[in-house]
Amino acid sequence: MSRKKEVIVSDVSKKHDNPIAELVQVACCFDSEIILESNNRKINAKSIMGIMAFNPTVGMSVDIVVDGKDEEEALQAMEKFLVCE
Repeated sequence: MSRKKEVIVSDVSKKHDNPIAELVQVACCFDSEIILESNNRKINAKSIMGIMAFNPTVGMSVDIVVDGKDEEEALQAMEKFLVCE
């Protein structure tokens, strides 16, 4: 059973030196499939090219959709990164 949560992206470029690569690294720590959705686009969070094209920016509404055995942890980690907690 997958889980989904909507978040509003914070200023990830202020908190992270290379936010796109770091976001992919976070996603790749988990076995679960992680998809980011916004404006009818769905991107695999483990794909650096996908994240570059997706380009999460400040104020953007993003749905994090996770499916797998560690989905709870994956969801929390992705949310924490995107909202810069």
